[in-house]
Amino acid sequence: MKMSKSKILVVGGTGYIGKRIVKASLAQGHPTYVLMRREIGFEIEKLQMLLSFKEQGARLVEGSFSDHQSLVDAVKQVDVVICTMSGVQFRSHNILLQLKLVDAIKEAGNIKRFVPSEFGLDPSRMEHSLEYGKETFMDKMVIRKAIEDAKIPYTYISANCLGGYFVGNLSQPGSLVPPKDRVCIFGNGNQVVAFMDEDDVATYTIKTVDDSRMLNKTLYLRPPNNILTHNQLIEKWEKLTNQTLEKVHISAPDFLASIEEADDHIVRSGLARIYHIYYEGRSMNFEIGEKGEEGSELYPEVPYTSVDEYLRRYL
Repeated sequence: MKMSKSKILVVGGTGYIGKRIVKASLAQGHPTYVLMRREIGFEIEKLQMLLSFKEQGARLVEGSFSDHQSLVDAVKQVDVVICTMSGVQFRSHNILLQLKLVDAIKEAGNIKRFVPSEFGLDPSRMEHSLEYGKETFMDKMVIRKAIEDAKIPYTYISANCLGGYFVGNLSQPGSLVPPKDRVCIFGNGNQVVAFMDEDDVATYTIKTVDDSRMLNKTLYLRPPNNILTHNQLIEKWEKLTNQTLEKVHISAPDFLASIEEADDHIVRSGLARIYHIYYEGRSMNFEIGEKGEEGSELYPEVPYTSVDEYLRRYL
C-alpha cells in the first residue's frame, strides 16, 4: 500500500532557497503550503511569486510572527515545516523569528519533521571559526538547542557551497560572474570543496522529510563529481572557455589581513566563509559519522547537476 506524502509548510518561500524548496515539494507530489506573512506590505515581487505558487498548486497560509496563534494554526495544517529564511543581513531578527516558529511547532504538537534554516556549512563543526561571521553559526546552534530541547523531530541540511556564490564566479569575492582575465587562488588551491546546485539542494531536502533514515540526523551534500579543489574548478572553466587566466595566489596571512581591512560586516563575514572553506577545508575535513548521511549515497536516483553543467550556464 502506497503511503500518502506529508503535507509541507515552507516558511520563507520567496527567498533564494525557499522558492526552490516550494518547487521541489510540488514536483515530488507533496501537498505544499507556503506561509504568506501579513507583514509583506508592498513587496509586489514577493506577492506575485506567492500567487504563482498558488497557480502551481500550492496553498497560501496567512500568518504573522507577531501573532503566535496564527503560526500555531498554520503549523497544525501540515506534517512538516521547512524554514528557509535568510539570516545574512538581519541576524538578530532571523533568530528571533525562528525561535518563535519553534515555539509554535512545540505548541502545535503535530509536526513529524522540522528542517530549520541552515543550508550551508555545518554549524556544529564551526565552534573555532573566525570572529567575523561566527555569530551566524552560534545562532544556528541556539536554534538547534531549542529544537532538541523541545523534542521536535528534525533534519538538518548541510549543503556546503552553493553554486551561485562559489561556482559561477570561480569563488571570487565581490562578483557573481566569472573573471575575464585574472583569478585569485586561495593558498595553494588544493583544499577539496563540496559544491552544490541550489535546485538539487531543494530536491534532496524534500527527499528527507518522509525518510525515517533521516530522523534527527544531518544530511550532508557531497556528490562525488562536485568535490573539487579551487585549482580544479578554475581548470574546468579554462577548458570550457579555451582560455588561460592569470593566476594570483593569496597567502593565508594576506587573506586574513584583507578581512580586517574590509569596512562592512557582511563583507567580512563572507570573506571569513571563504577562509574556512579554502584555507581550512571546513566543508570536507571531517568524517560524517553516525549522526549524518551523505545525500547522493542515500538518494542515488537523484540526477544531480555537476560543476561542469553549472559552469556552462555562464558561457
